Amino acid sequence: MSTFTRRDFLKLAGAAVLMTPAVLSAAGETKLNIIVFLVDDMGWQDTSVPFYSEITPFNRRYKTPNMERLASSGMKFTQAYASCVCSPTRVSLLTGMNAARHRVTNWTLKKGQTTDAKHPSLTFPAWNVNGLSPVAGIEQSVHVDPLPAILQKAGYRTIHVGKAHFGAVETPGEKPENLGFDVNIGGHAPGGPGSYLGTQNFSAAWRKGDKIWDVPGLEKYHGKDIFLTEALTIEGLKAVDQAVQDKKPFFLYMAHYAVHVPFAKDSRFYDKYKEAGLDDTEAMYSALVEGMDKSLGDIVDLLEKRGITGNTIILFMSDNGGLSVHGRGGQPNTHNRPLDSGKGSAHEGGIRVPMIVKWPGVVKPESTCSEPVIIEDYFPSILEMAGINGTKTIQTTDGISFVPLLKQISGYPADRALYWHFPNNWGQSGPGIGPHSAVRKGDWKLIYYHADQHYELFNIKEDIGETKNLADTQPKRLREYASMLGAFLAKVDAQMPTDKKTGKLVPLPGQ
Repeated sequence: MSTFTRRDFLKLAGAAVLMTPAVLSAAGETKLNIIVFLVDDMGWQDTSVPFYSEITPFNRRYKTPNMERLASSGMKFTQAYASCVCSPTRVSLLTGMNAARHRVTNWTLKKGQTTDAKHPSLTFPAWNVNGLSPVAGIEQSVHVDPLPAILQKAGYRTIHVGKAHFGAVETPGEKPENLGFDVNIGGHAPGGPGSYLGTQNFSAAWRKGDKIWDVPGLEKYHGKDIFLTEALTIEGLKAVDQAVQDKKPFFLYMAHYAVHVPFAKDSRFYDKYKEAGLDDTEAMYSALVEGMDKSLGDIVDLLEKRGITGNTIILFMSDNGGLSVHGRGGQPNTHNRPLDSGKGSAHEGGIRVPMIVKWPGVVKPESTCSEPVIIEDYFPSILEMAGINGTKTIQTTDGISFVPLLKQISGYPADRALYWHFPNNWGQSGPGIGPHSAVRKGDWKLIYYHADQHYELFNIKEDIGETKNLADTQPKRLREYASMLGAFLAKVDAQMPTDKKTGKLVPLPGQ
């Protein structure tokens, strides 16, 4: 699609757009500002916005008035999906590739080193432990044309704030600046913060942890009583303001470290959750959620103050399901019911995430979309929103633009199949957690577990909690979905683990 002209905006959004300082391309078209607001480890239920058919106790627990504000002016996606852990999602967003194709299938950290936990019966493949790379020749990395570099070339001021986690330490993908971001605030290789507290210099030193986790570039806040979420927001808003002053369209990738462990007390919100009767961990987590929501509100407030609301798209999402098991630090936090399990799992609690899109003049306020979409769809969708058509990339992309869904027109395929692939061991246990591949098409989802090659088959529409495995009672559907999943994995040359006993690769599903 082509971008909206100023005349289109006046027609669709009304006279208020007259106040919007438009940024025009050489062709005289208005370039839209685009914000991706990505939250870390936020579950489907970690918000006062209901993404289920009913309001749940968890929706009542959390206070996210700015998510409510966004949903009231945009579209909720009730069946949005990510990968089950963080780096695969982030690489898919920047490349448009499914994780089975880009092979960054687990979280990344140190150059050349796997993060897989040991497994009793499987040896894991040489997956792309070094993440994505904008240059060729980096071992165990995927060479790509990243989304921000494409937007930068098209004239956007590209701003990265918060968690990067695209590539390992000492590789090109470690630094957002190498991926096409003009501005990088706080982003580096690790996928979590050393600390959320300015009084601890956002460093892991307080817990005698590896200082590799220390958040870089925020030295001005060291020793101060400020929470990381707030510091990142302040700096991000400065960068946006500068882009507005320079009359540059901007792409803001606001990727908070929140709500990842290690938890800390955000003094702005913690006390009220303790007073409501929550234990210390749950109160810290709830405050992390509300602090993230305040950041969203601060961004929306700035857009309104600068008169650019009508010219700015906001996309809100989480990078995987909420953590529902004990983390490596021994801290349990979020709960995903009615979804089963959480981060690291092929069950809905591990991969279904909150998603909201606001596009003034295009998306109908307070609308809802129940069509399944997946994280690699962000790449073609954002390019279409930016009016960048026919881009040739090094990588083969798998994502499909969800812009037709936003416009509520035809063009998005019905009963499209979505795929997940995790030939890895996250290191936790629980339902759906373990090396797996999965496919969802229509109301049905099939999960194939690599360790013993057994299947789970669920009707998600009738059994959102995945309580009834129908693999034994639906043999025809099982064969159909196993064949579909196996064919996709073969097409993208997906990696499989090796069975330690036989020394052979685990067979593809359907074989």
